[in-house]
Formats: sequence, C-alpha cells, structure tokens
Amino acid sequence: MATTISVRTEPPPAAPLPRRPPWARWAALPGLLAGTALLYLWGLSASGWANAFYSAAAQAGGESWTAWFFGSSDAANAITVDKTPAALWVTGLSVRLFGLSSWSILVPQALMGVATVALLYATVRRTAGAAAGLLAGAVCALTPVAVLMFRFNNPDALLTLLLVAATYAVLRAVEAGRTRWLVLAGVLVGLGFLTKMLQAFLVLPAFTAVWLLAAPVGLARRMRDLLLAGVAVLVSAGWWVLAVDLWPADARPYIGGSQTNSVLELVLGYNGLGRLTGDEVGSVAPGQMGGGGSWGPTGLTRLFTGSYAGDASWLLPAALVLLGALLWWTRRELRTDRLRAATLTWGGWLVVTTGVFSLMAGIFHSYYQVVLAPAIGALVGIGAVELWRRRAQIAARAVLAVVLAGTAAWAVVLLNRAGWQPWLAWTVLVLALIGSGGLLGVHRFGRGARAGVVAVAVVAALAAPAGWSIATAATPHTGAIPSSGPRDARMGGPGGGRVLVGAPGGGPAGGGPASGGTRGEGVMTGGNLLGAPTPSAELTALLHRDAGSYTWAAATIGSNSAAGYQLASGEPVMALGGFNGTDPFPTLAGFQQLVAEGRIHYFVGEAGRSNTASGGSDEAHRIGLWVQDGFTPITIGGTTVYDLTQPKL
Repeated sequence: MATTISVRTEPPPAAPLPRRPPWARWAALPGLLAGTALLYLWGLSASGWANAFYSAAAQAGGESWTAWFFGSSDAANAITVDKTPAALWVTGLSVRLFGLSSWSILVPQALMGVATVALLYATVRRTAGAAAGLLAGAVCALTPVAVLMFRFNNPDALLTLLLVAATYAVLRAVEAGRTRWLVLAGVLVGLGFLTKMLQAFLVLPAFTAVWLLAAPVGLARRMRDLLLAGVAVLVSAGWWVLAVDLWPADARPYIGGSQTNSVLELVLGYNGLGRLTGDEVGSVAPGQMGGGGSWGPTGLTRLFTGSYAGDASWLLPAALVLLGALLWWTRRELRTDRLRAATLTWGGWLVVTTGVFSLMAGIFHSYYQVVLAPAIGALVGIGAVELWRRRAQIAARAVLAVVLAGTAAWAVVLLNRAGWQPWLAWTVLVLALIGSGGLLGVHRFGRGARAGVVAVAVVAALAAPAGWSIATAATPHTGAIPSSGPRDARMGGPGGGRVLVGAPGGGPAGGGPASGGTRGEGVMTGGNLLGAPTPSAELTALLHRDAGSYTWAAATIGSNSAAGYQLASGEPVMALGGFNGTDPFPTLAGFQQLVAEGRIHYFVGEAGRSNTASGGSDEAHRIGLWVQDGFTPITIGGTTVYDLTQPKL
C-alpha cells in the first residue's frame, strides 16, 4: 500500500499578533492622542487663512458644487488651483457645513494629524507591540514639519494620512495574504494621487516589493493580486482625470498650472516630471539654475543642510541606522517574516522619498518632508523596541547607544546652527551621555533602573525636536511657503542661506506675505505671487458694490492676490494667469470680451512685469497693460483699482 507524504510548500501561518497591554490601551495611547490634538489645535486660528490660495478655493467649493468638484479658485469657476482637488473636497465640505472661518479650514488638517498618529500607532503595534507603536506615534507627532503641516491647509496633511492608511492596508494584506486589503491599499494610493498627484506613487516601489517578497501565498497569486491592486490605483486615481478630460472645456474652469487646459499636462509636466528635471513650464523661475536647481543645491545631503534641516532631519539618521540594523537581524528569517516585511515597507518609503527629495531639480519646498515623518517614526519605534528586546546581545546595546548619541549630537548641531535656546542643546547632550552609558550596561540593571534608562533615552532623543515643534505651533504661519521652527531662529548653511524660519508668509526677513518673498532658495519673484494681500475696508466695500450684477467682482494677476481680495469680500475674483500669473487664461481677447459683456467689474493692481523665463504665457501681463492703457486708475486704501465699466474717453 502506497504511502502519501504531504509536503508544505508555503510558509506556516504568521505568529500571533503582539498583545496590547492595558496600560497602552487605557492610558498611554489616549495620552498620546490627547497631547497630539492639543499641540495641533492650540491657537490654531492665529494663522488666519494660512495658505489663502487653498482657503479661497475652499470658500469657492463651499458655495458652488461645480467649484468643489473641479477645485476652482473662485465660485464663478474661472480657473482651478494647480493641484488635483481631493484635499479641497474636505475643506470645501467643512466650509459648507460650518461656514467660512480659519477654524473650519484648519481644524480638519489638525484632525488628520491626530488620525495619522493613531493609525501609525495601530500599524506599528501589529508589527512590534504597543511600546513600539507609542514611540512611533510620538516621533511622528513631534516631527516639526508634521506640526507645521497638520496646522496648515496644504494638501500634504491629507496625503500623509492616506499613505499611512495605505501602509496599514499593505501590511494587513501581507500578514494573511488577503486580496481585499491589497486592493484597498491601491484605492488609498489612488486617492493620494487625487490629493497631490505623482508624489503619492513614491511608496509604490516598497509596497510592490514587500508584497511580492513576503505575502504568504503562491507566486501566481501574488502576481494576480498585484495586478488587481494596480487596477485599483488606476481607477481610483484616474476617474476624476477622465471626467475632466471628457467634460466640454467651455463648460468647466480652466485647469490651472497647465498651458493647454489639460489635467494630464499638469500631472506629467508642471506637477510631475518637471519637478524632477526642473523643466517646469510656467514656474516662477526656470529650473536647472544655481548649480542644481532653482530651489537650492541638490544632493544626498540636501535634507541635512540649510533651511531644510530643521523640518524632519532630527531623527532621520537614527531611522536609517535602525533600518540597517533591523534588516541585518532579520536576514535569516522566513520569507513571510512580519518584522522584516514591515521594515522593508517603511524603509522603502523612507529611502525612495528621501532620495527623490534630495535629487529633484525642480520646485522643492521644505514642507514636502512631512511625508517622511511616519516612516521615520515607524523605523525608530520598531527598531528601538526590537533592539531593546535583544539587549542581552552586546551588538544590540551598542547600536542603541550609538543611535542615541548620534541623535543627540545631530540635535546639538541643529540647535547651534539656529542659535536657539543654548540650554536645550546642553541638556540634550548631558541626557544622551547618561542614556548611552546606561544602555551599554542595561542588561545588568534591575527593572526600575531599566525603566529609568529608557525614560532618559527617550527624553534625550525627543527633547530637541519637541522644543522646535512647540515653537512651530506657537508661531503663526501664512503664505505659500511655510517653514517650521521659532520666528526668531535662523538656520544657515548650504541650501538655505540665512533664512527667517517660521516668518509669516514663509518668507525671508523683510519679505512677508505682501512682498511675495520666498524662503531664500534663490528664487526672485515680484508682486504678490506667494502671499495674499489684506485689502483695506474701503477696497473691500468697493468690491461688494453691485457685486451681484457681475460674474466676477474683480480680476487681478495671480491666484494669491485674487485669494486675498476674494476672502475679504466674499465675492468671486478672477485669478488672471493662475498661481504664477503664467497660465494662458484668459487670453487678452477673451478678457476683452468678458469686459465688453459687463461680467467683470474691477481690475485690481498693476500689470507688473512679464515672467516668461520658464516658458509660460504672458497673457496676464498683456491684459494688465491693456487695462492700464484703456482705463483710469484710482487709489483705494493704497491699492490701484480700475473700474472696467468706465473706459477712458
């Protein structure tokens, strides 16, 4: 009688998930989330409209469903913002429900931040336990750029939340080989695309590699499910693009940021590959300037230098070292090992995104780094806790001690660069020395002493970024290019110069919102392109006058200028040329026709100068010259205004 031998061809079922102790569920986690909410909500309204460009679009979406769907800058639907509109769907609904205010626009961002920390905790806990999840959440919450952006109304807050949710779904899929979790991850990444386009796809290499390597199913099944997830990404990312493309162009707003009224051009050009190459048609400055891009020198040290360093680099070296340590200690584990899969997922996210940010030659703003905060937090939390569990090994203790000492040394460097709170640098240094020494000998300590070493190490590692984060929360931020840190601190060095970190409007010293100054990355702009004006009461009253008789109460060059007048008056204001004033909308002939039809009441401001160095249109400049030649200027509250119903005789 033949004997049948069964051979297992797949790895055994995954080990049980780490238990969540009562102290984590009932005390530590609520405390973490409450502290995060306090940090992100405290004094939130001090920033006013924050980024008025997006606030005006939320105002428009709160008044017009068409504006809400397309992401229009004004309720009359002249032109859209230069991003896909998912983030505006959130704030537009908030404005519709609660009315237009700083709180209705900014509170959703803060709640997204709290949700990001909670979801990061849940994701890391499934891999390495509650302590790792709490540490990961604390590191993310206290990363200064996270504090900045979860108190601000740029799309980056929603993007970060969606990417953490997608990571949770991927790791759930890898745990049990569940197709539905992988498809959900694809949907979430697609929604990330509708939030900030191609940046959302930077996590896809890590997601793909981890699924193919670690999913506990056969290769054919892995390939099939990966294809299904790809379809989910395509559908969830592409439906809106297809809808806009099929919509008659004369029945929708112009697509801001494009030169051909095309979403695909926006995705692949100005907001896509152009960000990598520097070839951004219509940008405020041409790319490939200044020895590596108009936005500061590129290179692998970019995020550690100049004004970029204070936002997310505090624990970035620690995360990279712990990434390497985790991969080394898990190198002989089963293909489906949960810890290695999570390490590769978070590590791939961090390495790919950091590499792109470091080398991209196009527009790069420091606040983009908020998407690094969850990956840094996860790797620090998982790595520190896993090495702590291996503390009987001298190598594990040595790595922990070196990571703590290196983190503290880098914090001291950053604080000294900024010339801010010298006592904090000395405190961090002393605590790190005590903590590093304690970690080397912790295997000989009793329970109470071990707890003391852990407490000292955590405080030493987080004290400096926590201080910088609290100062960030205490500083109002407005304008197009915010930056983290206290108002009076400076971080010089390559890539940033001497920049007033946290200045209103994100500008350098002497360049607030009205001047359109930048962070100091070498870009010369004029007018109000990067900051919204605050019009006088007289001008606001003028824009209200007979506004119901016109489609647009006024027109002005640049979206930020239009946003300031629109938010103050509550009336639609046409942004000529879009954000940079370089979009070919409207054409001079088109504007002349609108004026002849009596659809625009006023032109506010001057023609300024032509800005076509990056290949954009000068139609807005030509319109300004035509207005100056054909209409009589008046001055209202220090601002030049032209009544387009009263041409010169």
